[in-house]
Amino acid sequence: MPELRDEPVEPEVVSSELVYSGHVWDVRSETVRFGDGEITRQFVDHPGAAAVVAIDDEERVVLIQQYRHPIRHRDWEIPAGLLDVAGEPPIETARRELAEEVDLVAESLEPLVSIFTTPGGNDEIIHVFLARGLSAAPSAYEREDEEADMRLERVPLTEVIDGVLAGRFRNGILATGVLAAAERLRRS
Repeated sequence: MPELRDEPVEPEVVSSELVYSGHVWDVRSETVRFGDGEITRQFVDHPGAAAVVAIDDEERVVLIQQYRHPIRHRDWEIPAGLLDVAGEPPIETARRELAEEVDLVAESLEPLVSIFTTPGGNDEIIHVFLARGLSAAPSAYEREDEEADMRLERVPLTEVIDGVLAGRFRNGILATGVLAAAERLRRS
């Protein structure tokens, strides 16, 4: 049996309309030829993002908690940010977000996993990296909006995994990232 994998498909786009242009992302409506007919779908057009599972020398994960309006929660997350700088590779976005969100730099930063967050509703892809050898960034960043009251904690990796499995941490990027990091570390 061949190895299973996601397969890209490029159906003919019959029409594409910008329904809403937003500050961070847009909403599009597209009609494509698919099979014997046409289908129309609306979706969030997203620039993508990079996220970082930063694990210190004591096997603690750097977590941030911030307010997320759509879910009306302060949820626990890993540092992450949009791929919103033209030409910036995802690994550099991850490095930048680690410094901007938690004032850290990493001695090593390696690709961990890339995921489509909600393939039925948006085209967002998140590239998650594993950061090790953490130290303080040369300068602290000024935080605004949701980041202004951000809480930062270093939590043992096993406790974060317990929190994911118990449903206390429901952020999908955090869950995928820490589970992948734990497996990567177990295999090394």
